[in-house]
Amino acid sequence: MQNIPLICIIGPTASGKTHLAVQVANAINGEIISADSRQVYRKMDIGTGKDLNEYNIAGKIIPYHLINIVDAGYQYNVYEYQRDFQVVYADILHRKRVPVLCGGSGMYIESVLDTTYRLEYVPENEMFRKETENDTMEELTAKLKSCKSLHNNTDILDRKRLIRALEIALYYEQNPQNQFDRPINYQLFYLAFERSVLRERVSLRLKQRLENGMIEEVKSLLDSGLSMDELFYYGLEYRFISQYITGKMDYETMVSKLCIAIGQFAKRQQTWFARMRRKGFSMIDIDGSLPDEQKVNKILGLNSFLTV
Repeated sequence: MQNIPLICIIGPTASGKTHLAVQVANAINGEIISADSRQVYRKMDIGTGKDLNEYNIAGKIIPYHLINIVDAGYQYNVYEYQRDFQVVYADILHRKRVPVLCGGSGMYIESVLDTTYRLEYVPENEMFRKETENDTMEELTAKLKSCKSLHNNTDILDRKRLIRALEIALYYEQNPQNQFDRPINYQLFYLAFERSVLRERVSLRLKQRLENGMIEEVKSLLDSGLSMDELFYYGLEYRFISQYITGKMDYETMVSKLCIAIGQFAKRQQTWFARMRRKGFSMIDIDGSLPDEQKVNKILGLNSFLTV
């Protein structure tokens, strides 16, 4: 079983990764491992696109992992994901099932496929925190940019998160990362769409989620005690909708700006995966416009172990 590749179905938001991964897992006695940085949170279902109904195929529930594992309000990180993935991956192989990784969080995906480093727990640095307590957000952001390239702006939206990002960056400067003992055998399949088609899918999915209770979900999180600043951490949907709920933005403006922001996020995901290709990750493109059966058959046909 150790020779069975980890089938990875990746791509930008709204590309239909979950639907395809579940179809593939159903065909090969597989189990899904989520690679989504937001789906780990409980009670954040619609805004994170869990689509848990997708895991039910004619009454058969496809097992899934690393979804709904921490409470909203907690700040789960890539170190914890790498650690939790290893446990789940080993367990699936031990039970002679096929692991199917599915998601669009490039950093999480890369953290488990790239054997050049192993992330470690980074303790809080009280001395550093005291030294920077009077620094402005602009000064802290400049320090972070001097330590690492920023692939998104998440780390610089919130002071607490920014301090933590700096702690981690400085820790790794002083403590080189170690390699994994054994590389993972994997095959990457990238769901590809024309940009205009992907924009249409983003817009349609946003409309569906708004109709299906996404605003009510954000209201519930705010009512539970989460602040707007905390919700900003959990992504675009929570950031914009919380501003609408609190009267900082009207409905039409919220929808328009949110749709544009999600489209821009999808572009950043595409850029990340393109960079992974340049780094040497081999990806097989799957035309997202193909019928489901053809997409599944292409993936199965490119995995020779399935016919043994």
